[in-house]
Amino acid sequence: MIPLAFILISFFASVSGCICGIGGGVIIKPVLDASGLYSVSAISFMSGCIVLSMTAYSVLKAQLAHESVIEKGVSTYLGIGAATGGLLGKQLFDVIKSSFAQADTVGAVQAAALFAVTLGTAVYTVCKSRIHTRQVTAPALCAAIGLILGMLSAFLGIGGGPVNLVVLYFFFSMESKTAAQNSLYIILFSQAASLLFTILTGRIPEFPGPLFAGMVCCGILGGMAGRRISKKIDDQTASKLFLGLLVVIMGICCYNFFRYF
Repeated sequence: MIPLAFILISFFASVSGCICGIGGGVIIKPVLDASGLYSVSAISFMSGCIVLSMTAYSVLKAQLAHESVIEKGVSTYLGIGAATGGLLGKQLFDVIKSSFAQADTVGAVQAAALFAVTLGTAVYTVCKSRIHTRQVTAPALCAAIGLILGMLSAFLGIGGGPVNLVVLYFFFSMESKTAAQNSLYIILFSQAASLLFTILTGRIPEFPGPLFAGMVCCGILGGMAGRRISKKIDDQTASKLFLGLLVVIMGICCYNFFRYF
């Protein structure tokens, strides 16, 4: 029953993640943490791979269908920075994990950090109509912003998460659905680099193979469904869905913090 629930969660998280541009890991990671069935390292790895599969499908499909609104100049620099940040984030995770007597205590740190990021994102989303945005174009600054995004998402094991959207709203003045596509593009860079680093350093954790395969397949199916739904809704509806997800994520983070602490 539990594996089926996880597979369904992967699907619906990927649907929401595709629509909102948050990747889905920001939902999958805390939900699997809350189950207590697997190690923090295994959950971070599985969540990252599911997000990678969904984003790879979504970005490639949009390109092939000539439906892409990715601003490749800006987002490629962000993606390159995010790839580098992803490697630093993995190392930061390992350093903090090794500093605790109980390895899973790092889950409490991740939960607290994710709660803070999600809360800040929710506040910005509610107030964004009153906030004056910027239009950053300098390659070096784009790469630096991407570096921070990649490091944060890799450390948290969430792929990209809500913070990507806030950055794209504020620094690049993007609308919701445009920001969603660009966010997935950036996530693709950071997750690919993170996975490659894990493989090359031989740090792949133990995880349930059949469950992992099912969740990855549902991640791709969720990306397919999310693309179709995204075409039928407007920016306002996408923003409401995004805000609702943030509230749910904060609740799960609170539960996980006290469970791991």
